[in-house]
Amino acid sequence: MPTAAPIISSVQKLVLYETRARYFLVGSNHAETKYRVLKIDRTEPKDLVIIDDKHVYTQQEVRELLGRLDLGNRTKMGQKGSSGLFRAVSAFGVVGFVRFLEGYYIILITKRRKMADIGGHAIYKIEDTNMIYIPNDSVRVTHPDEARYLRIFQNVDLSSNFYFSYSYDLSHSLQYNLTVLRMPLEMLKTETAQTRQESFDIFEDEGLITQGGSGVFGICSEPYMKYVWNGELLDIIKNTVHRDWLLYIIHGFCGQSKLLIYGRPVYVTLIARRSSKFAGTRFLKRGANCEGDVANEVETEQILCDASVMSFTAGSYSSYVQVRGSVPLYWSQDISTMMPKPPITLDQADPFAHIAALHFDQMLQRFGSPIIILNLVKEREKRKHERILSEELVAAVTYLNQFLPPEHSIVYIPWDMAKYTKSKLCNVLDRLNVLAESLVKKTGFFVNRPDSYCSILRPDEKWNELGGCVVPTGRLQTGVLRTNCVDCLDRTNTAQFMVGKCALAYQLYSLGLIDKPNLQFDTDAVRLFEELYEDHGDTLSLQYGGSQLVHRVKTYRKIAPWTQHSKDIMQTLSRYYSNAFSDADRQDSINLFLGVFHPTEGKPHLWELPIDFYLHHKNTMRLSQTRRSYTDWLTPGVINHLPLPYDEVTCVENRKKLIVKKFHKYEEEIDIHSEFFRPYELSSFDDTFCLAMTSSARDFMPKNVGIDPSPFTVRKPDETGKSVLGNKSNREETVLQRKTAASAPPPPNEEAVSSSSEDDSGTDREDEGSVSQRSTPVKMTDSGDSTKVTEICSTGTASTQARQE
Repeated sequence: MPTAAPIISSVQKLVLYETRARYFLVGSNHAETKYRVLKIDRTEPKDLVIIDDKHVYTQQEVRELLGRLDLGNRTKMGQKGSSGLFRAVSAFGVVGFVRFLEGYYIILITKRRKMADIGGHAIYKIEDTNMIYIPNDSVRVTHPDEARYLRIFQNVDLSSNFYFSYSYDLSHSLQYNLTVLRMPLEMLKTETAQTRQESFDIFEDEGLITQGGSGVFGICSEPYMKYVWNGELLDIIKNTVHRDWLLYIIHGFCGQSKLLIYGRPVYVTLIARRSSKFAGTRFLKRGANCEGDVANEVETEQILCDASVMSFTAGSYSSYVQVRGSVPLYWSQDISTMMPKPPITLDQADPFAHIAALHFDQMLQRFGSPIIILNLVKEREKRKHERILSEELVAAVTYLNQFLPPEHSIVYIPWDMAKYTKSKLCNVLDRLNVLAESLVKKTGFFVNRPDSYCSILRPDEKWNELGGCVVPTGRLQTGVLRTNCVDCLDRTNTAQFMVGKCALAYQLYSLGLIDKPNLQFDTDAVRLFEELYEDHGDTLSLQYGGSQLVHRVKTYRKIAPWTQHSKDIMQTLSRYYSNAFSDADRQDSINLFLGVFHPTEGKPHLWELPIDFYLHHKNTMRLSQTRRSYTDWLTPGVINHLPLPYDEVTCVENRKKLIVKKFHKYEEEIDIHSEFFRPYELSSFDDTFCLAMTSSARDFMPKNVGIDPSPFTVRKPDETGKSVLGNKSNREETVLQRKTAASAPPPPNEEAVSSSSEDDSGTDREDEGSVSQRSTPVKMTDSGDSTKVTEICSTGTASTQARQE
């Protein structure tokens, strides 16, 4: 019976060769068995001329081709020592092509680091890039402002939190990627015939279409361009080169840790996708633009996978998605007065909630219903500041809900988190925990397997109240939680952590790893998850606000050390300095990188524009032509499939977004086993990725011998700084030991000693300084200039690898 598998890109290693008139970009797969060649013209001063013959070469054919090019480009035929073909640089992917006022540049990834592994599909972080000018010096027409544009463009640090994968679509959620792989085979066969007919020029040279039942359908979906950051850079070559050359990158955060449950490895992965629409810095990008895209919009997904089985078809996977983003209204803050909290102003009246309608239409199409808004802005203020946004948002949601069926209406939950924090009678996290339970129950979560037998034999009362959609293959998340405060940084991250912690308990329960869908603080599992979320929050805060988090989970738990207050002050000052002095330059860099601004001869330069309002509101002048109905504000077809996400249902529009091709089951393009284990390479066990990532047993569990190794055991610190097991049975055993010791007559002069030993019998000594401060590995660097290879963990588990080239 044919199955489906993700298509693995066959361009993963690149070498750029240079002649005076051409660049030749040679790309190959990891095994170096299949090659593709791009020819880039260097004689055009301003135009980009790229030729892709779409032919798959063998290693021998590529050697002969390069030999002929070398021989044909020498200055004198037969002359030795004067090579006509130079090896310019080695790389791992093409970020894209960009042009300012002169010719085009090509941007190549020269270093990478493995950050996570999902079912054998590696996720890499860009460590270094190389930007090469394409036209030859003999045809170059210089411009005095070119160097300044180049500096502005390079202010976007590609080595800072940009991620890519050769086989896993990072722009989509795990639920989408696995839903696509489980589409009906009849539909795939129809799409295969259609693809061969429409895109025959791409596949005509591969000859991999097979007959019979042993084939595998390879599926590659179009990326969700909202979360792709190099879409504009690849746009010029998208229709002229083979799809394997197109490497889409996302911006945000990616971290992975290993939760060891009595030796069983479970990988906890956190992926944050930052939107490339209406992107920018804190005070310069607020609210939404005229297309419904909001500032600081980030989709955060937590993925659980049983690492003992490495397969999308046989493995166990679960994911939960939540979103943060600025309040979807026309609003801003004037920073010209240099105030810590500039006044909030509503820039335009929107009585029919046009902007909010566009925003929630996007969310319903991607996530389904219900859309839940958790609004954390202040409700009680002496002078109305944040409350302006709450009042306007309530009016917009109330208006839009009039035209939605009641079962699919937008849920609005206001909660003044700042007021609860100041109150001595209320515990913020306890209240958040209650909220999180109800929120996760409304949307449910994704799991790719039916409910485990332990959940059926011993069902939990909360399990039957869970929302979402139950299907024969598991459960689907329908709808999403959208959390926001004013900045969507500190308060939002803590609220998202508490919701994620609640969802994590349900995910572990659904995979049969715990007996109750409940996790407590001060357990190894929650500490590991909290550290992942701290790194996640710090990274997103640096990208948008210019500093790390000011208020953390420990701050709201009121267990932060006194030294944390001085750190909070420094982070506040750092954020204020960044907002006042460096945000404008960062905003210019983002506008140039994302293609929001295109330099044009004879028009004002980027640094001459007083504001960038019209760059991000492109349809302002033709709003009357694109205005939707004030009542029928949903995209046609979306409401018919609710609560399911429209993007995931089987329909003609979604089929057109797929590239489906039939392979032989042993072809390298779909062989994830060989891609992961790489039997053609010499490997070192000590350098594997699974050993480098943070582990609950190594980095969080106390080092005492004889303690409970479960990562779900509460370990509370006592006054001496040691850690005490919070398990009820352990405490009862300790009390029993004390009673037994007390009933026996103590030896002379040993009373004090026995007393101290009794105290220590129920105490775990934990070296708090040994806790890892990072949830992502710090080594495993791939360099394009060296060729040292390290791979493979052969322990029988789905251990991820690291590659250092």
